[in-house]
Amino acid sequence: MRAPQTVARGRGPALRGQALVLGYLADLVVGDPRRGHPVAGFGRIAAALERRLWRDSRAAGAAHVALCVAGAAAAAAALTALPAAAPTRRRPAARALPAAAVTWAALGGTSLAREALRVARALESGDLATARALLPRLCGRDPRELDADGLARAVVESVAENTSDAVVGALVWAAAGGAPGVAAFRAVNTLDAMVGHRSPRYLRFGWAAARLDDLVGWPGARLTAALAVCAGPRPAAALTAWRADGPRHPSPNAGVVEAAFAGALGLRLGGTLSYGGRVEHRPVLNAAGRPPRPADVARAVALSRRVGALATALCAVAALAPGRAR
Repeated sequence: MRAPQTVARGRGPALRGQALVLGYLADLVVGDPRRGHPVAGFGRIAAALERRLWRDSRAAGAAHVALCVAGAAAAAAALTALPAAAPTRRRPAARALPAAAVTWAALGGTSLAREALRVARALESGDLATARALLPRLCGRDPRELDADGLARAVVESVAENTSDAVVGALVWAAAGGAPGVAAFRAVNTLDAMVGHRSPRYLRFGWAAARLDDLVGWPGARLTAALAVCAGPRPAAALTAWRADGPRHPSPNAGVVEAAFAGALGLRLGGTLSYGGRVEHRPVLNAAGRPPRPADVARAVALSRRVGALATALCAVAALAPGRAR
């Protein structure tokens, strides 16, 4: 009587690993929908809740984050629980589909690559106006005063950071917590983008979102940096830049990823930028590298794709490990 129970217990990790791989493949093939994206729907709900809860206090911001993240995780859990009571309960592949859909919705690697390459094509054709108009789709940096090399630097840095946020971090939490885990991760990441910046309105209200994003992003950022070292053309330089320059960055997660990408690609990143209506002087990452050029965007995208594929394989194996241990 014990053997069937042991097998049943092992199905959870197996389904989690299957869902992770299927979600990654769906993002690779389909990308993000142009309309009706679940993350956009979550953002609208979070914005409506913010209008009701906003106070100039950390407590109000923490309540906002708690309600939004718990709601996202609960919705994902309810969605993935449905097949267990349906006729598909004896078909594991079918049971994995809802969790795969949640993982697909949380991933953004294909859209990241597509938008970055669109900016690169505009830069290579000399169309700075189009490149500047496209940059806000990747990051919140002010593009108005950026030349071609400045725009290329912004795109490379965005590709590096979002490889962690929109690909590897999501895969890590899909492996660790299944659909509820990856939904919660994407909710935190979205809330940080919405309210986690240091503007007068969000300095206190957005504090909880920013700190929680730092926490949940920590493992994915380190895995992204490690994989950039392994998958890049300059492993030693990537490791050196990660260790020497990453901790100097104001973001505990973006710094290590951008530094590793800078070293791996032989580029110099960081420095002065205009972000959210204010000028920031960030540390230089990999000072021995050269400034990015438009052609380097495609190299950064290629590295991002290799990192995403390796992360998928590692996280799928990690998801299966608990089931094998039993």
